[in-house]
Amino acid sequence: MNARQGAGRARVVTMRAGEWLRDHQRVIRRLQWGIIGAYVALLLIPALAPLPTRLSHIWSDVVLFAQFVFWGIWWPFVLVSMVLVGRSWCGLFCPEGALAEAASRHGLGRAIPHWIKWKGWPFVAFACTTIYGQMVSVYQYPKPVIIVLGGSTLAAIVVGFLYGRDKRVWCRYLCPVNGVFGLLSKLAPLHYRVDKEAWHDWRREPGTPAPYVNCTPLVPIRTMRGGSACHMCGRCAGFKQAVVLEPRSPSHEIVNVAGDEPKPWETVLIIFGLMGIAAGAFQWASSPFYVTAKQMIAGWLVEHAGTTLLEPRLPWWILTNYPDQNDMMTPLDGGLMIAYVLATACVATIAVVGALALAVRALGRFEARRLHHLAQCLIPMAGCGVFLGLSMTTVTLLRSEGLLLNFVDLLRMGLLAGAALWCVWLMWSVISRYSTSPWRRVAATVAGTAAVLFGTLNWIVLFWVW
Repeated sequence: MNARQGAGRARVVTMRAGEWLRDHQRVIRRLQWGIIGAYVALLLIPALAPLPTRLSHIWSDVVLFAQFVFWGIWWPFVLVSMVLVGRSWCGLFCPEGALAEAASRHGLGRAIPHWIKWKGWPFVAFACTTIYGQMVSVYQYPKPVIIVLGGSTLAAIVVGFLYGRDKRVWCRYLCPVNGVFGLLSKLAPLHYRVDKEAWHDWRREPGTPAPYVNCTPLVPIRTMRGGSACHMCGRCAGFKQAVVLEPRSPSHEIVNVAGDEPKPWETVLIIFGLMGIAAGAFQWASSPFYVTAKQMIAGWLVEHAGTTLLEPRLPWWILTNYPDQNDMMTPLDGGLMIAYVLATACVATIAVVGALALAVRALGRFEARRLHHLAQCLIPMAGCGVFLGLSMTTVTLLRSEGLLLNFVDLLRMGLLAGAALWCVWLMWSVISRYSTSPWRRVAATVAGTAAVLFGTLNWIVLFWVW
């Protein structure tokens, strides 16, 4: 079997998979409600149980078990699934999306207000959730999980009940991870391709009802060119004989689609959010700069009789406060943590945007549109960094159970190297669209590579320096 025959078979298989999803929506609904039940149990039961001791194990303690499921398996590998199969998690499994859609089906059906459609919400929601999660130690304790995850789910239900009819308004505009999922799904080797000519040429047979497809995430199917907003639910498969699930190059959307319409808020999310805020959130507890600053400020406060900021008086839902676990965050700790995270994001933004600006200038006249397109090439590194940060919980919990995991450092190196090379390849491919001059392309790629290396440096410092 030659390559052409293999590609043809792959297209047939994926096309049938999309049609199977379309024809088995009832099965998918039942699966979603099963996941909702498990999700609610993992949220509520650990919050009612006592906190684990040093003798507790994942398989015997419900709090540790839920912690491992949520932060050790669920969220890290949901991110991986975005790169492998697009936003299938959103359309087929996500309990929050299913509840939002169900609420919308029986809700008030009001028109979506303009403030909800503001394009900056994905970044703002991600930034606030990430920083607040660090303030309350969401990865370590079950009660903050109820606030962060449960609060998000409750908000999704309320928004679904108020706005839209049988839609996922929350998922489309307000979900804290919507922006991250949308970015990572651009790398997926699967997508629903829309054949515009077939759509235009399609004619309804006389006497047959008009076809209808309910796209719950509010994607304009006819003009859809990428997978960033598509939830991969399969409902539109075969619609007007023009929509087909099929394989594609993982680089296709970033190289050929992402540059057509500049998206500044996506650039902010990639650089300031994923490469800055997320990196700082995982770094601060290990950073010698944070420790030194804390000691200096604490010493000054003691000398000047200002100890208020050194006393952990705030409740656990504002700052971590678990005296029985000897884990308390003072207002000074919290303030310095936020400052460190934001400072890290600012430094990352200055360095990365500066390198990208040099790359754009190397191509000729500076154009913001080109800078935003090159920023899309950093998605592999941005996503890899967040995955590595979340998987730190996975590694910590497994090592506490006695597993050595000696391969982890090598795996981390491989993932970082692979993500960096992918970014550089995307840079070269995108830059080739803007210049035919070999010297300009090489100069621009070198500058763009500097941005990639800075993103890599954050994680090298965390894992192998500090």
